[in-house]
Amino acid sequence: MTWQISGQYMETCNCKLLCPCITSNLAATPTEGDCKAALGMRIDKGNKDGVSLDGVQFMVVLQSKGAMGAGDMTVGLIVDSDASDEQVEAITAIASGAAGGPMGMMAPLVGKFAGVERAKVDVTQDGSTWKAHAGDFVDQSCEALLNMEGEPMALDKVSHPVNSRLGLAKATQSMFDVFGIKWNDSTGQRNGHFAPFSWAG
Repeated sequence: MTWQISGQYMETCNCKLLCPCITSNLAATPTEGDCKAALGMRIDKGNKDGVSLDGVQFMVVLQSKGAMGAGDMTVGLIVDSDASDEQVEAITAIASGAAGGPMGMMAPLVGKFAGVERAKVDVTQDGSTWKAHAGDFVDQSCEALLNMEGEPMALDKVSHPVNSRLGLAKATQSMFDVFGIKWNDSTGQRNGHFAPFSWAG
């Protein structure tokens, strides 16, 4: 079985900016004691075992009780309601790590896979602003942090399943209420990231 997907991603989490999970290689305690995050993924081009995944959007929502590297994370998946059953099956295998690839490397840290929900998922970019919605489950947005030349700042060579280079952003809206994971903040003081992605397995 072979597969590949590529596209764009954005996320917000409950950590104060800048999230220590990235800079500590998952060893640090999150700023709120636990970690809650939602990763919005928009596939521009992809396929798995002959099933086209072009245009499919999904979200990975997770919670870690402490340092992410300690494991025992709860992870759930929201797949766009427009996706076919075959596409949902393919995305579930990829996002859960069952099909290998980047999420497969994270699988040993997952204590509970909370399942799959279906909702309208929409991941969009407008200049330096990213937004991702998943029905009533997730509503989040972030704004890129810009340098003095107006270019987005980024962290390079990080150990993150999406990309080794992540854009830095502040979360302007971060609401999750799904899989027993709840969070709601709009202070502009929380962490966000964005990046293109290209996965294969």
